[in-house]
Amino acid sequence: MGSHAESPEHPETTDTVPTPATPTGRDGLRAILTHPARTVIALDFDGTLAPIVPDPEQARAHPGAVPALAALAPKVASVAVVTGRPAGVAVRHGGFAGVPGLDHLVVLGHYGAERWDARTGTVSAPAPHPGVAAVRAELPGVLDRAGAWHGTWVEEKGRAVAVHTRRAADPQAAFESLREPLADLATRHGLIVEPGRMVLELRPPGMDKGVALLEYVREAGAEAVLYAGDDLGDLPAFAAVDKLRSDGVPGLLVCSGSSEVAELAERADLVVDGPAGVVGLLRSLAERLHR
Repeated sequence: MGSHAESPEHPETTDTVPTPATPTGRDGLRAILTHPARTVIALDFDGTLAPIVPDPEQARAHPGAVPALAALAPKVASVAVVTGRPAGVAVRHGGFAGVPGLDHLVVLGHYGAERWDARTGTVSAPAPHPGVAAVRAELPGVLDRAGAWHGTWVEEKGRAVAVHTRRAADPQAAFESLREPLADLATRHGLIVEPGRMVLELRPPGMDKGVALLEYVREAGAEAVLYAGDDLGDLPAFAAVDKLRSDGVPGLLVCSGSSEVAELAERADLVVDGPAGVVGLLRSLAERLHR
């Protein structure tokens, strides 16, 4: 599990950058600090750059996120935000457009199905999967039959549909009761269900954060990578970093700490205290590289 503490055995990280708890994480951090211009910094959005809130439409990046990214981005090969949200929504909620220093920022939305490049300010994407429209039409009936209307909230994501249970009287019970009927609905229309923190997202198969991250890191020709996430949907990205490590590309796995997703924290090299901790890490990396 990750650590906030410094280790005297690894003075190269100094007092400003937390020391990863694992040898592979320390190797990843060392590679990032040694070769920043060949490093990709990749981050989830909700729960990592933005605090989790009951209404996802009200989610906004931590106030320090954009300044920290703008300070770090010019020193590395690229910064990528990898999110299940539509790319345009993440750009708006993150406040990423038109920020000096973020010229090379890329947002990989809908798990990589959409891509927004800061240099062009445009989103590129393939045609939507037809199963999403079919699921959207049937979802009210499924929720009604499951007795799950009260307290649930359906988020329209364009290329996906998400059912949130955080507002329910018993969020975890509502989440568990919907797993099977939503999985059946998704399967009938060629979709999959992606579980998250009190949310079940129905989306097309074939893309996840791991696929998106692996493709982007290889496209960038990166020789080191950092990935930070907070949710079950980030596990494929963690697996992608493990794959890159096995291929000789050092990597650092960061968990934006949450008691809701212990599995991610257990797999991380470094655990920080939510979005504020992620911002602190980004800022400390920028300061270290500036020196």
